[in-house]
Amino acid sequence: MRQAWRWFGPDDPVSLDTIRQAGATDVVSALHHIPIGEVWPLDAVLEHKQRIETALAGRSPLAWSVVESIPVHDDIKRGAPGWEHLADRFACSVRNVAEAGIRTICYNFMPVIDWTRTHLAHELPSGARALRFDINAFAAFDLFILQRRVAPEDWDEATQVRARALVNTLSEAEKNDLGKIITAGLPGRMTEGYCLDEFRAALHAFNGVGRAALRNNLLAFLERVLPVAEDVGVRLAIHPDDPPRPLLGLPRTMCTADDARALFDALPSAANGLTLCAGTFGVLPENDIPAMAEEFGERIAFAHLRGTRRDPGEERSFIEAEHLDSDIDMIAVIRNLLRAERHQVSDIVIRPDHGHQMLDDLGREGNPGYSAIGRLKGLAEIRGVVRTCLALQ
Repeated sequence: MRQAWRWFGPDDPVSLDTIRQAGATDVVSALHHIPIGEVWPLDAVLEHKQRIETALAGRSPLAWSVVESIPVHDDIKRGAPGWEHLADRFACSVRNVAEAGIRTICYNFMPVIDWTRTHLAHELPSGARALRFDINAFAAFDLFILQRRVAPEDWDEATQVRARALVNTLSEAEKNDLGKIITAGLPGRMTEGYCLDEFRAALHAFNGVGRAALRNNLLAFLERVLPVAEDVGVRLAIHPDDPPRPLLGLPRTMCTADDARALFDALPSAANGLTLCAGTFGVLPENDIPAMAEEFGERIAFAHLRGTRRDPGEERSFIEAEHLDSDIDMIAVIRNLLRAERHQVSDIVIRPDHGHQMLDDLGREGNPGYSAIGRLKGLAEIRGVVRTCLALQ
């Protein structure tokens, strides 16, 4: 396994030297400044690669081994006229990434919003802070802040009652903050921030696009870009929908083992891969993550090894938990990934994800979920499991 770390570029408060000190050898990164739907120019890819891989004399080497992510334009996801041109631009970016020697590209197919949380600094009993998704807060946003016209049809009565009670406790500033967290963007997401009116318009554009249509649009997109990926030796590793359930009337297409199975059955190309995000898949109790690591082992090019813990009595809400203490049997996941790796041409790249904000990072500004110390702790724990599993083989 290659141990990696996500880096958001020169403006990331976590430096490349910090990544070295954490013990990572590989970097997961992207060209976040390129507008969605535009081609990633080869010279820009090479410049970013040089920035990552050129080190001072005596420094430990780093390799940019995974692109996370090349954005998929919403017009592709909804099958709008002209989507083919946007898919061809995506394919050009794939070629340029391959020309730079990078062989794994993570992407997702979530409409309008990417990974979504309601709280960025939920305080834990230890005093550390974690990302959190609270279903009642999300319902409060949908029903009473966004005021989506058909929202009441999507929420059961009990949730609506709790959401109303919650929103009545929020100040205007707190309502604004909740809206910004949900609509304005989280680190690494592949959508742009919105004001509420823009957000409503983006949602409206997906009217009539149901789950079956979204899945068909994913297949059409991949049928167009997978031949390019095959030609240049790149694996496109789809990330699951986060959270893995419909939100705001938007469909989802990659939430369960059945979804992954259907995708690979439909398009068996070796370039059609999976990002095993243990925490995202683990939000659904029916997803057996160790079993998924075993079943889809040959498809897994990249893994996010983080844990989530569902709320007792309300499984739609969850926190980002400890890497080794969550609803997920992370030791079994790692063991099965190591077994799967034996049958792959190249090593699986893993990274810690969404570490807790803790210790000295509590007083520092940073990207939510991507502070240094919490991820360092997570990577150290994962590394210990990896070495133990290897020793026992």
